[in-house]
Amino acid sequence: MKSDESIRSLKKKIKELEKENQLLKKKKDVFFTSEKTVKTPAEISPIFDKASEIVKKYFQTFNADPGLSKIEVNGQRYVLMRAESLANDFFKNILNLYSDRPKHEAVKIGRNLLFDFAHLIGIEDAKNFHKQMKLKDPISKLSAGPIHFAYTGWAFVDILPESKPSPDDNFYLKYHHPYSFEADSWIKSKEKTDFPVCSMNAGYSSGWCEQSFGIELTSVEISCRAKGDKHCTFVMAPPHKIGEYLTTQEQKLNGKKKYDVPLFFERKKTEEKISHTLKEKETLLREIHHRVKNNLQIISSLLKLHADKANDHDFSGLVEESQNRIISMALIHEMLYANSDLSKINLAKYTKSLFEKLQSSYNKEFVKLKLKVPNDFHYEIDKMIPIGLIMNEAMSNSFKYAFSNKSGEICISITKNALTISDNGIGISDNQFKKTNSSFGLQLIHLLAEQIDAGISIKNVKGTVIELKF
Repeated sequence: MKSDESIRSLKKKIKELEKENQLLKKKKDVFFTSEKTVKTPAEISPIFDKASEIVKKYFQTFNADPGLSKIEVNGQRYVLMRAESLANDFFKNILNLYSDRPKHEAVKIGRNLLFDFAHLIGIEDAKNFHKQMKLKDPISKLSAGPIHFAYTGWAFVDILPESKPSPDDNFYLKYHHPYSFEADSWIKSKEKTDFPVCSMNAGYSSGWCEQSFGIELTSVEISCRAKGDKHCTFVMAPPHKIGEYLTTQEQKLNGKKKYDVPLFFERKKTEEKISHTLKEKETLLREIHHRVKNNLQIISSLLKLHADKANDHDFSGLVEESQNRIISMALIHEMLYANSDLSKINLAKYTKSLFEKLQSSYNKEFVKLKLKVPNDFHYEIDKMIPIGLIMNEAMSNSFKYAFSNKSGEICISITKNALTISDNGIGISDNQFKKTNSSFGLQLIHLLAEQIDAGISIKNVKGTVIELKF
């Protein structure tokens, strides 16, 4: 009996100990350490000691509940990520994705991506931490950064004595990152690298400091344990000043190294610069089209002046034809000037405009246009000018000869590989066709068709049909 009571007593004790153990686990500070979480020069050490207590308090409230897929610190949701996926594994994929480019280009793309990503996280983490912990002055905001860095598993920060973290253009920080998760990932994988790998460390720390001091900052890793150096060492400064510090660093190494300076969203700034340059070129190109159109109109006016002075009916007819040809070209430049796309012309809009100008020129309001062209059909400018001239010749001939002051119709249609210009006029007799065949207008049509590699056929089918086959 006594043995049974002893067993029951032991079981009860075990249950009590289990409960006590659970309570102890709940109370245990998962971020507890007796070691320092930042190393600084002695003169600024008290500032960082105070920051250590603030950050420690922030991380005391930790709760992990896999059932709700939640990890929370101080009421803020956090996520765990495997270090290698943001370090050596990431670069393997980048090098594979950009295998068509030189390795140094692919590496730079990868480093910039990670820097931008981490810099933005650093800015936002700093904003949140400063708000949660009610930090107001720049020094307390910045000093919390290195300790937060250690608590979240990025790296330990060892600030070197030559640093001058002032909230202005003279801001300069030189520091080591012992235990950087990026360098450790490469070293653990035993993979060789010939470039500094701690891009996220550089991005995050510069993002936090930038948010703390309200000045634009960047950070460059000048040595890296992953490539065999003694330390992962960084220089942080405003982007327009960092070059001076890096030049000094290169001089110490007898000019052997050239450092890439990551700029936050450098690609975005480059894209904006390209976009601005493109807009300037588009404006210039529009102005050129506008001036070409004006110059063509001047030529047309000069021709008219000559025709008026000559007082010769045949010469005036030739001038009028030349003016219409000039109009067909000027119209293209006018449309390009007004278009958002400077490389293509909408065929339907162009045809309507050209028809209206020729209709007015020949005073043939009774002739109508039938258009069988999709509203979104375009020709490139180098093809559109010859086509415009061909359409001008064909429609001009229809206006002049096809209709004897009776109602008529000019039809423009497009298929997959052919443009057809036709009318329902009187057509061309065999004698007229032989005459017309040697005319300047028809010769011009054939020459222009040849210029754009188009076959051409002219037929009498209930009027005149001119077909261009591409």
